[in-house]
Amino acid sequence: MSEVSFPGVRIRGVAAAVPDQVRTLADDAKVFGEDEVRKVSESAGVKQRHISSILCASDLCFAAAERLLAESDCPAEDVDALVFISQTSDYILPATSCCLQERLGLSKDCATFDVNLGCSGHVYGLWVVSSLIASGAARRALVLSGDTIHRMCSPEDRSVALLFGDAGTATLLERCEDTVPSHFVLGTDGSGQDHLKVGAGGCRTPWTPAALQRVECEGGNKRGAGDLYMNGAEVFSFTLRAVPPLVKKVLGGAGKVIGDVDGFVFHQANKFMLEHLGKRLKVPKDKLILSLENFGNTSSASIPLAMVTELGDRLRSEELDLVLAGFGVGFSWAAASLRCGDMTVPELVLVPVP
Repeated sequence: MSEVSFPGVRIRGVAAAVPDQVRTLADDAKVFGEDEVRKVSESAGVKQRHISSILCASDLCFAAAERLLAESDCPAEDVDALVFISQTSDYILPATSCCLQERLGLSKDCATFDVNLGCSGHVYGLWVVSSLIASGAARRALVLSGDTIHRMCSPEDRSVALLFGDAGTATLLERCEDTVPSHFVLGTDGSGQDHLKVGAGGCRTPWTPAALQRVECEGGNKRGAGDLYMNGAEVFSFTLRAVPPLVKKVLGGAGKVIGDVDGFVFHQANKFMLEHLGKRLKVPKDKLILSLENFGNTSSASIPLAMVTELGDRLRSEELDLVLAGFGVGFSWAAASLRCGDMTVPELVLVPVP
């Protein structure tokens, strides 16, 4: 696993945005029936999701970034780099980060690029930007993590359709000599690539009329090659194998133990899974941060979204030692031990759905 510490980098602020359109359990019950929805909700911990079939991840990230820059008094021209983390980009090309540079009014001297990662993506983004700042390549940079994965889900596939919501986030990092070093651990196992996948629509398997046709699969679910497929059992097994040693390794590298940490912000995949991880790691319940109930699984946005909605008040007024961990599609995983505090954390932005 890749492992590194970065001195002299701090998070100045974090913001999140979601569509103002909410899908409730009652809405889902009209499609899948009350009993099925209740079972999934009790296990996954999802009671509602913010979704839109019109807004893109970039729209939500733009709203979050615009609010964050305004409230942190950071002029757009002071941003040296922008990294867009998403698996739901606006186009095949150009890079969505280029579109966001123009929308946000950032300098033409600003370096931008996209990173195609999901569940682990936000921590990867922090790692990339921290390395840029620590090396002197940038003094201030934005990580924009967002996804609209629900648009990839077949509405007739209860294994995914009841879980995913939409969100976009913005995290502003900057050079700061007087800060505790952050510590990162990252890894990949591509042998798990088929267990969480949208098979059609890329150059390997282009769109065809057949790819758009949904056929009956396991348990009566219906999906096509262009819809999201998730092998829940394999993803769960991977998580239990990879995440406990990942968290222990990042804590060890940072010279910390479980009791030193104020909050564990894991990728918000599934409540049952997260609580199981918490028990394995002996994380106190009040330190295991959960935001699934109101937002579902928001892929790359889930960690910063949870920071805003569940820790925002504390992050504005005090310093917290946090462990962030993302894991999933790829298979890919990443964790960070960070000290965060005295940050700009705007209230959650609700973006009107046209």
